[in-house]
Amino acid sequence: MDEKKYYLGFSNFPGIGPIKFGLLLKHFGSAKAAWISSTSELEQVIGKSLTAKFIDFRRGFDIEKYEGELLKKKIDYIVLSDKDYPPLLKQISNPPIVLYIKGDRSLFHSQILENLRMIAIVGTRRITSYGRSVTDLFSASLASSGLIIISGLAIGVDAQAHTSCLEIGGKTVAVLGNGVDVCYPRENQKIYDQILDGHGAIISEYPPGEPPSVGSFPARNRIVAGLSDGVLVTEGASDSGSLITANFGLEFGRKVFAVPGPITSSLSAAPLRLIEKGAKLVITPGDILRNFQLPISNFQSNKNDPMFKNLTKEEKKIIELIENEPMSFDEIIRHLDLDSSKVGSLLSVMEIKGLIKNSGGSYSIVS
Repeated sequence: MDEKKYYLGFSNFPGIGPIKFGLLLKHFGSAKAAWISSTSELEQVIGKSLTAKFIDFRRGFDIEKYEGELLKKKIDYIVLSDKDYPPLLKQISNPPIVLYIKGDRSLFHSQILENLRMIAIVGTRRITSYGRSVTDLFSASLASSGLIIISGLAIGVDAQAHTSCLEIGGKTVAVLGNGVDVCYPRENQKIYDQILDGHGAIISEYPPGEPPSVGSFPARNRIVAGLSDGVLVTEGASDSGSLITANFGLEFGRKVFAVPGPITSSLSAAPLRLIEKGAKLVITPGDILRNFQLPISNFQSNKNDPMFKNLTKEEKKIIELIENEPMSFDEIIRHLDLDSSKVGSLLSVMEIKGLIKNSGGSYSIVS
């Protein structure tokens, strides 16, 4: 039996994760040698209690049969020793033993051969209209420039990042905190299906059928950061799970980017905290592309482009107000009859979209 198949066996035993598996590999030299080793040998590495549980598990687990079940479910897998195991992920201190994959496995091979960039876009589940607009802009623009968008399929920013990428025909990878054959949360079943319909891959270190747990999401976040060349946080509170992903990014030496939001919003806290810690402040997708020394696409548009035809009612009003002459913030507030925080959010989003610019306190359309 091939060496890599023994990785499947260990990935299904709940008592041995990446760290203990690493110790076994170091001691025995191979997954096969560790799998078939004696009780006394195993006890030297993982202790008596865990060894007893593993022996019982090993006795009842048929690796060949399990691999056949994966094939029937159209689930592929990559193990740590494979040549097309994602190179950036392999560099982290505790890489997954196995990556289970539904969808396009070639994305990871292309990352090696073609040096394709992958960027994680993460943020709050309680997304605001500002966060939705910003996430949409960055995801669509970066995907149109050839970057693969990675996120965690959660509701909120994750879902928007995947959706915006899919809408422009880009490639996206969803990393789950459960088995790849289970769409979680169920609200994102449509996104899950679209990704599998030729637009990317669903991956996880957890075996098929494994339900999510409290601890599986932080573990999932380390994979999101580990796979990526960079991590972008578009919106999140001070306790946002996106900070876990971003902090993993900083720990792994990845580029970390943050979009500043309205200072009146609690969901601007995560990006602002990251900027304080050294994350790069970005206000346009071009800022990220330049950081990666990649060409800037023509996705960001001027007044005659489709972006100007898909404005909200408030955005249209602002464009009409400043179409012929610049206006100050206070003047725009008076004409719109909206509170200042709402207008501030609208103007910030429109600046990030590349629709308007602020010159000396006056707003005008980008020519």
